[in-house]
Amino acid sequence: MANASVLGPVVQRAILISELQRLRVERGETQDQVAAALDWSTSKLIRIEGGTVGVSTTDLQALLRHYGLPDGDEQVAVLTMIARGARQRGWWSLYRREMKPAYLQYIGYESGASIIRSFQTMMVPGLLQTEEYANALTIEFVSSRADRDVVVEVRMRRQEEIFARDDPPQLKVVVDEAVLRRRVGGQFDPGIMPRQLRHILDMLERPNVSVEVIPFSAGAHFGMMGEFTILEFDDARLSDVLFQENVGGSDLTVQDRDTRVTDYRAAFENLRQLALPAERTPAFVEDVIASMEADARLDARSALVPGGPGRGLGSKAADGVQ
Repeated sequence: MANASVLGPVVQRAILISELQRLRVERGETQDQVAAALDWSTSKLIRIEGGTVGVSTTDLQALLRHYGLPDGDEQVAVLTMIARGARQRGWWSLYRREMKPAYLQYIGYESGASIIRSFQTMMVPGLLQTEEYANALTIEFVSSRADRDVVVEVRMRRQEEIFARDDPPQLKVVVDEAVLRRRVGGQFDPGIMPRQLRHILDMLERPNVSVEVIPFSAGAHFGMMGEFTILEFDDARLSDVLFQENVGGSDLTVQDRDTRVTDYRAAFENLRQLALPAERTPAFVEDVIASMEADARLDARSALVPGGPGRGLGSKAADGVQ
């Protein structure tokens, strides 16, 4: 089990909530009974157990004494340390005005995950994106330049924090072939996508990163319904977390509140069965890169032929951006 102090405030809060709920249930008391014994309002305990408010050291120790744990008990010391960590601010809190709460909460969980399972049907997952690829994406989805800069900054910071960990998580990625074939940023620079794919090859050199590709020949599959990510934790007190993001917004689901997490965990494994073996990914990606670079050379030669296709709208758009 990972040291709680390095898991970040969101994960530490989840651990604390889980432990407080467990202790109360083991004592056989309702929230009303505990609140009455401590001369608290029931709503105060509900907020503490729901994670909507932090718990002070004084209140935590009062709760633990009520549950039969003396002040000198080792578990009291551990939970007190966790409670202090849960009250800290993660780096992502700097962006709470610009980013949606569900996404920031996801980042908080991601920071302490031991395994990240991600399926993508249309784009490279954020933890594997190059900065130029991320910029090319946000141009299409975010109108304000300032907002785009924040989105890309947060994405790059996520990568730095995750891969700089002493115990980086296992990143297990499954993508549809369309993720590799779509030439994101091609209207600005035909080299963006080949460089992105080479970055994926570089990341595959890491022992904690795997990428599997579902080829077009596999036909229709569950993943066509949309992307999703599942976070798993070493700490047995924590449930898996499901994160889904689409044009309608972000949705964060914790397993003990919704069986969808279990369903998506099974769906991820089913998608892996459709994918090419992981060891074939590098060669597959190399073939896509070679195809893109050959097309780019052909386009470049065509542009030099008098009366040929010349420069299209994409090139004009690139001039405008630059």
